[in-house]
Amino acid sequence: MQIRNIIQIGLCVLASMLVGCTGSKQGQAGSQADQMQTIAPTSAFDADSAYRFVSDQVAFGPRVSGSAAHRACGDWIVAKLRGWGYHIIEQAFTGKDYFGKSIQGRNIIATLAPEATPRVLLMAHWDTRAVADHDSQHSRRSEPILGADDGGSGVGVLLELARQHAQEHVGVELDFVFFDLEDGGNNGDNDSWCLGSQHWSKHPHQTDYQAEFGILLDMVGAKKAKFYWEGHSRAYAAPILYKVWEEARALGFGDYFISAGGGAMIDDHVPVIQNRGIPAIDIINHNPHTDQGFGEHWHTHGDNMNIIDRKTLGAVGQTVHTMLRNKYRK
Repeated sequence: MQIRNIIQIGLCVLASMLVGCTGSKQGQAGSQADQMQTIAPTSAFDADSAYRFVSDQVAFGPRVSGSAAHRACGDWIVAKLRGWGYHIIEQAFTGKDYFGKSIQGRNIIATLAPEATPRVLLMAHWDTRAVADHDSQHSRRSEPILGADDGGSGVGVLLELARQHAQEHVGVELDFVFFDLEDGGNNGDNDSWCLGSQHWSKHPHQTDYQAEFGILLDMVGAKKAKFYWEGHSRAYAAPILYKVWEEARALGFGDYFISAGGGAMIDDHVPVIQNRGIPAIDIINHNPHTDQGFGEHWHTHGDNMNIIDRKTLGAVGQTVHTMLRNKYRK
């Protein structure tokens, strides 16, 4: 995951500018969660399957854009989705890697029914970082990371949601988008991050593509992860943000989904909001009350399968799955 130029936005300032009073929103979210009437999904999200999908990606090695491992992993993602009956669009685009070299990117878009409405957009990035710039061993900082959490976990949960959606429709059409060239940016240059979502948001796979809302999954697999309200999500997609966190609380995942403000991230949902006008939220592991923020494994060689926890994957996957079922149930 890139260094995102985290903006610690005070909740009152952000709320007064964009979404209203912080205190009233927090109180509203809490009371709604207590009153929510939820239904158990016919089939629970399979955290073991999501874990295997993460492990399978890591087995390819670092999936740095343009590498052989990256190409092989992309082919594997496409094969999985096609095997479940999805229509696949592979979107090629030109970007730059961490070292400033021109490189071909590859966005992967999957849908079961391209023309149906309404639609919801589910997103993750599938590339991994070319350097371990935060590793404690300075001699290894120039080596690429495995990215089990940063890249792998979001894709793992998305793939399991796609597999289950193909077997049991949640009541709304889902578009699964796997963005490339997200994690090759440099500090101080916001435009060097999220190149896949920048391209897709300006050149979507369907002319004038729209969705009711979007959910981005980024670093959603680490042990003891904490998901706070991300700043841009709260500013531009507050109703969906609160609904997801309310659902998590109702399911018993309140230890993961914290109903309090976090930082504002430069992440793949931002171009989607800015260029397509789709309200989108970012479920991302970042604790604004710790020095590490994204966790000690972030951008290090510690971002491997040892950090991945089935419980965290399950909490995120079950929350998204159940929220969609409850929102769109007939």
